[in-house]
Amino acid sequence: MFSILLVLLIIVAVFMIGIILLQKSEGSGMSGSSAASMFGGALTGAAAGNFLTRATAWLATLFFILCAALALVAAKTDMTTQQSHLRQEIIEQGATAPAQTPAETPSEK
Repeated sequence: MFSILLVLLIIVAVFMIGIILLQKSEGSGMSGSSAASMFGGALTGAAAGNFLTRATAWLATLFFILCAALALVAAKTDMTTQQSHLRQEIIEQGATAPAQTPAETPSEK
């Protein structure tokens, strides 16, 4: 489940980057000549602004929903199954090593 949500989040993020780069900015950005040539003028003018604005809003909403879902899934996963191999070895060695008391430690001469 986590992997599926993560892949969806990455796809939404890539689409959102593309849509944001196509939007018209003060300096005309990438939307100036490249968008008109790529889409044959279909995304120019007021209609393009409305479509790109709505698409950005929908993608941003979906992005935040996916982030929240990922956080919930990550919080509910069992942390004991995600422990690293090194951490498990340290825990096992600590459990099998004999405990030393301060009286048993060698004294300095």
